Amino acid sequence: MTKTGEEQDLKKCLMLIESQLSWGDSGQWSNYDFEKLSDVLHEKTSVRLSITTLKRIWGKLKYDSAPTLTTLNALARFAGFTDWRQFRQQESMAKNADVHTTPLPANTPPTKRIKLKYLWLLSLLPLLLVGYILLSNKASDSTLDPKLFSFRPDKMVTEGVPNSVVFHYDAKAAKTDSVFIAQTWDVSRKKLVSKNQHEHSSIYYYPGYFNTKLIADNQIVKTQDLWITSGGWLCLAEEEPVPVYFKKEECVKNGLVEVNERVLNKYNLSLHPKAPRVRIFNQRDMGDLMSDNFVFETHVRSDFNQGTNACQPMQVLIQCKNDIIIIPLAAKPCIGDLALAFCGTYVTSKEADLSNFGADLTAWTKLRVETVAKQANIYVNDKKAYTVNFPNEATGIVGVQYRFNGTGAVRDTWFGNKRNVVRL
Repeated sequence: MTKTGEEQDLKKCLMLIESQLSWGDSGQWSNYDFEKLSDVLHEKTSVRLSITTLKRIWGKLKYDSAPTLTTLNALARFAGFTDWRQFRQQESMAKNADVHTTPLPANTPPTKRIKLKYLWLLSLLPLLLVGYILLSNKASDSTLDPKLFSFRPDKMVTEGVPNSVVFHYDAKAAKTDSVFIAQTWDVSRKKLVSKNQHEHSSIYYYPGYFNTKLIADNQIVKTQDLWITSGGWLCLAEEEPVPVYFKKEECVKNGLVEVNERVLNKYNLSLHPKAPRVRIFNQRDMGDLMSDNFVFETHVRSDFNQGTNACQPMQVLIQCKNDIIIIPLAAKPCIGDLALAFCGTYVTSKEADLSNFGADLTAWTKLRVETVAKQANIYVNDKKAYTVNFPNEATGIVGVQYRFNGTGAVRDTWFGNKRNVVRL
């Protein structure tokens, strides 16, 4: 990849992706951001790029070789193109348009060239002024009245996944055919729908609290919250295109939630050469529990520490209606690549001491969170691991999620505040 060729095009492609994501300066992205990017990119393109690959492409890690065509095609599709070839062709056309201008005769004196240049610019000013006025008026006229639109998602089953959702909408008031339904918080994952139709269906494979949107002519005209609950404890392994769901009786017994090797073997999921990514969910009504004032406690274990899972990375996610808390855990020798997210505050081990999130995860590890007035104290095995102040406004808590590789278990999990205790 030459500096003047594909490398420059790749840089432009990454800029387009960053613009779509609106996550701020990519130089400040944490490990969590790249993990989220891997998930979002996969859901939009059906290509899974590893966190390591994404970090190399964005210059976080050394990249000795050029990205593969599969990687480039995935990035181009995410940016809105058919593939890498189409993106490069469009870039080439844009560059040619910039350099192909009508030349002056070779014998035209330099002074005359300068005068002609400025006379040409001056002649354009009236046209530019008229264009600006027309565009301003058009922009003003294009503002849509949300009252002219309707939007409602209906779940097919009350609880559990997979769960189909039928979106009922009326978008006839749109001025163009640019009508989309965004099914999650990520508006880049919007689906084009017909302005003359009234229904669109989709399948949700994971529980979650989603802020869905009806978008017409690049304007969000309606929003509706959609809550896909888990129906109690839910255990699954991430696979494509559909996760592998484990039966509740296979992983929930006597107060213990566990995915062990016996369960994995039953579904032909091998721990080698790479252990499957396992998730455990419990999303339900938590009453009046809010993100700025609660206590959370759980015990976790991740007992597979072989091969590529020597670091035993684990994440405990406290899921909120409009926010997320992600607490990392890992084997003690591997605390150098952790990221903590807490309601708008993001901290990585590159810039802070997160060593207290290292533990012997082959044994039961106790995690406790105490939050009062937007300050959270996090404890690992009764030792304070970190204190974080967070900026985001309080929002309701809707559940918990655990992420690990291979085998793991959870027990004694509960949320509470002064008025309410919810045991999961």
